[in-house]
Amino acid sequence: MVALLSLLTVVFFILFVVGLVSPSSVFFRASARGEHTTKKEVFRFFGIPFLLSAILLVWLMPTSETTTDAVVEPVLSTETEVQEEVAAVPEEAQAQIEAEEQAKKDEQARIEAEEQAKKDEQARIEAEKQAAGTMEQQQAVRTAESYLNYSAFSRSGLIEQLMYEGFSETDSAFAVDAHNVDWQQQANKMAQSYIDYSAFSPSGLIDQLVYEGFNEQQATNAVNQLSVDWVQQAVLMAESYLEYSSFSRSGLIDQLIYECFSEADASYAATQAGL
Repeated sequence: MVALLSLLTVVFFILFVVGLVSPSSVFFRASARGEHTTKKEVFRFFGIPFLLSAILLVWLMPTSETTTDAVVEPVLSTETEVQEEVAAVPEEAQAQIEAEEQAKKDEQARIEAEEQAKKDEQARIEAEKQAAGTMEQQQAVRTAESYLNYSAFSRSGLIEQLMYEGFSETDSAFAVDAHNVDWQQQANKMAQSYIDYSAFSPSGLIDQLVYEGFNEQQATNAVNQLSVDWVQQAVLMAESYLEYSSFSRSGLIDQLIYECFSEADASYAATQAGL
């Protein structure tokens, strides 16, 4: 519409200008009468249409621009949406790829966890078998338990006892270590057992426990926890010596001192024994 109106405006303008410049030209001659067109007629036939078309064109131009803008704006909006959609496609594809990769990693982690669980279970079974030991070791374990049920032993003393029973040193050590033994408690029991059937000085009893295989600290702790009258122990030992042998007073005192009693306790014990 605007283009057509513009063309008409140009045509009217050219005719109007030519008519004003040369109204007597052949182009403006009346065909019927052979007369020339006057300038007034030129203005009426071409000038007025030119002015009207020009005014109409000026009036339509803003509307045309607005219409054009209205058309262009949706087009631009559509192009932007298309670009956003095109840009969104790679993002969605990348997200899908990353999701698939994460799923593969999760699956691999699950498989590795299952394999590790199987390995752990196998290791547990092997550890149980190893803890149970061979048939010979199991027999040694039962023998060690039997000894511990009725007597007190140091670790080394119990190993030696099992070896005496015919077990190898390795199997004997395995059997002893298979039991959760409180060796200090074993030392305490042995110390009490010795005091119950024999007389000892403190240092003499410590030496005896060390001889049985306990360490110095265990032996000392065992003796210190006893509730014993050591002077009475000296008297008991003096009486025991006199039952099986003959002594002079000084000889008996020397023997008691050798057994680690003090000279005062030895002299008191000799007197109490009748010397």
